[in-house]
Amino acid sequence: MKRALDRRALVASALAALAVAGCARRAAPSAEVVVFAAASLREVFDELAASFRRDHPGVRVTLQYAGTQELRAQLEHGARADVLASADLRHMDDLARAGRVGRAVVFAQNEPVLVVAREAKERITALSELPHAGRIVLGAPDVPIGRYTAEVLERARAPYGDDFRARVEARVVSRELSVRQVLAKVRLGEADAGVVYRTDAHGVAGLTVIAVPPALSVRADYPIAVVEGAPHPGLARAWIEHVTSPAGRGVLSRAGFLLPGEAAR
Repeated sequence: MKRALDRRALVASALAALAVAGCARRAAPSAEVVVFAAASLREVFDELAASFRRDHPGVRVTLQYAGTQELRAQLEHGARADVLASADLRHMDDLARAGRVGRAVVFAQNEPVLVVAREAKERITALSELPHAGRIVLGAPDVPIGRYTAEVLERARAPYGDDFRARVEARVVSRELSVRQVLAKVRLGEADAGVVYRTDAHGVAGLTVIAVPPALSVRADYPIAVVEGAPHPGLARAWIEHVTSPAGRGVLSRAGFLLPGEAAR
């Protein structure tokens, strides 16, 4: 009888150990890929994260969105991330020269457009009429959309007058740290007009979207790279492959992004 009880005790102990081990495995933290991405990529990368998780069960995707210049500053101050997706080449190139990111590939492109609040749509129907706005909001100079805007305004001096840029900038009431903040100010009626990416204005109700004349426009390149010292370099490369795959390109295209080499729409 005692021997039978001992056997039952051993079996129960073994089963309990297996149960504990199983719970530990279930409770163990899953792998994680941390992606730093420009604010204008939010909807696209949110969608791509869902499909990435389906293709990589147990992998958590953590997305951090901000202005590219802010993401760069975080990396320079030691923030841990696996991937950086930027809204311009300048910040990415500077990080590459400093040894903070690997080789970058341009995966998408964008274009600046003028967005006009409902109250100002009768006064502003073209870029040439932007000085008629009472209040303008733009990106800060170090923010990619701010730099692209400055390029457009400088080019516009030839057809619209040498003082065109000065007349526009005299109406600027704030300079924001991300393109989404520019868009929000115009949507909330805190400004009559602003300059954002075409994808940000895509499908936004209540705003008039005005294209920049092709001769004055600029093309925004979006590079992506693995961060040097990434905690999960394999997952970082898998994320980049996912973004640049045919499925990823389809998501980008539907959101209004241009693919590298694609003509303006």
